[in-house]
Amino acid sequence: MEQSFRLFTILVILGFTHLDSACAQIYGDQPLAKINIRKTTLAIHDSASIRAYPSVLGIQGEDTDWVTVDLKYPDASDNDWVGVFSPGRLNASQCPPVDGQREQTPYICTAPIKYKYAKQDNPGYTKTGNATLKFQLINQRADFSFALFSGGLSNPKLVAISNFLTFANPKAPVYPRLAQGKSWNEMTVTWTSGYGVGEAVPFVEWGMKGDIRKRSAAATLTFDQNSLCGSPARTVGWRDPGFIHTSFLNNLWPNTLYTYRMGHRYSDGQYIWSKVYSFKSSPYPGQDSLQRVVIFGDMGKAERDGSNEYSDYQPGALNTTDQVISDLNNIDIVFHIGDLSYANGYISQWDQFTAQVEPIASTVPYMVGSGNHERDWPDSGSYYNGMDSGGECGVLGETMFYVPAKNRAKYWYSTDYGLFHFCIADTEHDWREGTEQYKFIENCLASVDRQKQPWLIFAGHRVLGYTSDKWYSQGGAFEEPMGRESLQKLWQKYKVDIAFYGHVHNYERTCPIYENQCVSSERSHYSGKFNGTIHVVVGGAGSHLSDFSQQQPGWSLYRDHDWGFVKLTAFNHTSLLFEYKKSSDGKVYDSFTISRDYTDVLACVHDSCEPTTAAF
Repeated sequence: MEQSFRLFTILVILGFTHLDSACAQIYGDQPLAKINIRKTTLAIHDSASIRAYPSVLGIQGEDTDWVTVDLKYPDASDNDWVGVFSPGRLNASQCPPVDGQREQTPYICTAPIKYKYAKQDNPGYTKTGNATLKFQLINQRADFSFALFSGGLSNPKLVAISNFLTFANPKAPVYPRLAQGKSWNEMTVTWTSGYGVGEAVPFVEWGMKGDIRKRSAAATLTFDQNSLCGSPARTVGWRDPGFIHTSFLNNLWPNTLYTYRMGHRYSDGQYIWSKVYSFKSSPYPGQDSLQRVVIFGDMGKAERDGSNEYSDYQPGALNTTDQVISDLNNIDIVFHIGDLSYANGYISQWDQFTAQVEPIASTVPYMVGSGNHERDWPDSGSYYNGMDSGGECGVLGETMFYVPAKNRAKYWYSTDYGLFHFCIADTEHDWREGTEQYKFIENCLASVDRQKQPWLIFAGHRVLGYTSDKWYSQGGAFEEPMGRESLQKLWQKYKVDIAFYGHVHNYERTCPIYENQCVSSERSHYSGKFNGTIHVVVGGAGSHLSDFSQQQPGWSLYRDHDWGFVKLTAFNHTSLLFEYKKSSDGKVYDSFTISRDYTDVLACVHDSCEPTTAAF
């Protein structure tokens, strides 16, 4: 929230202006920020060694592989740790100039991509000086090395460096992310590779299973440090992002299984191929069929090898990911409404996040929203002057994932999926009446044909509706400041069925509500004409949990201080099922149904009535 910006101001006033010291506190939630890497000193020990194997990874074309690290250090202590560096060569040649004679020249100027304490899974390490660690690595377009440090994270001393490891093809096309295009019959494929367009031309080969294959060219984007707004993204967190490609697959038949693979063509006619993936195309808008949607926010990433202490930072991320993967045959589209990777300026973490969600995002559209951890940075055009993006200021989120927005720097958009119409807001830009985004929201809500698409969904990252989160409750408004004052009339006028939010890391569901008053006494089955919008906080997908206020307001029907996500199932034009599932077990803990005919949508309710006349 805003605490980070206030903390930075205090640090400046007190004179703690050294970049790394400030960043270590401001970005303390990001485990890599705990490492004061630019203060590393050399303490190479002749009797210390560290060896990693196998030296070549992914020899069968895998994008992920496991590495074993054996280390020996006779002066072992509890604070010894092993960092994974990529690129693997450690030197200061790319470090920026230091601030005169007061600062030492850094030996290492970029953070590792992950780390573990040497004693992890090695309880006798401090006595024997021997340890074996297991790391899971993903293909990130460069080689790797492992470095042993003493002195803990705040005062690292480099003791030993390992051999180099590399993937068989470090530039390979990896981690496809599907997204709906700007029309219902268009699917986009975004992926990452090490191939610039001057080296190999990117494209997607695709088609119906067993049919003639098509090839669609891809656009290519990248960025450099100067595209980012501040530290750590421009300093210790910087890592070359490679190249991000997006191809547009057009004129899809509805409800059809397609297979695809990403390719790169060299000038000599040779090809580099990815694995083969598949997806099912969107139904025609208004098609009366079973359609299933998953929605959550604030998931982040975690490490399956136990590195980076991510079990403390985003404890629920892997559980949520795995529950969605396990039910993927019963899911048609996913919405992740902001706070995606929580990289917070450590660029390497975006590759790791896209690898984590690849089983989902390569199979169904993975639609994202912009959150404070993607966008916020002072004087960068964000509505908020916080520093939660770690200097990314939206560049990573806007580049790594495609959304069907007119301008991806303004991350609001609409999309259709069969019986659903979605209006996705960008809460990191002003949404109040009279703004560009407000006009978009009203147009998005007004443009839907409710006879064809009865289920109207609004979503945004910050809680523009209702929450009894402890922090939001302090002022008595139970909302993002100025959150719903402008929008609640639009929700009511256009009869938004459900509004979803993240940002608050828990689950909460309201009654159908308008102007702070419940407009229905029902709790589990809503039928007949629309009365008010149901507001749902679903920001508990992975990050550390948020506390509720002690008192539960009357409009709050269900609260859960746990990790979870929501699944919507539209059976047809008149019946919708809502389910909240815990990430720990995938079971349903809260649910309701809506039964509504088209005549119920047309019915006049308070502040949603069109003007009438007595004239014949």
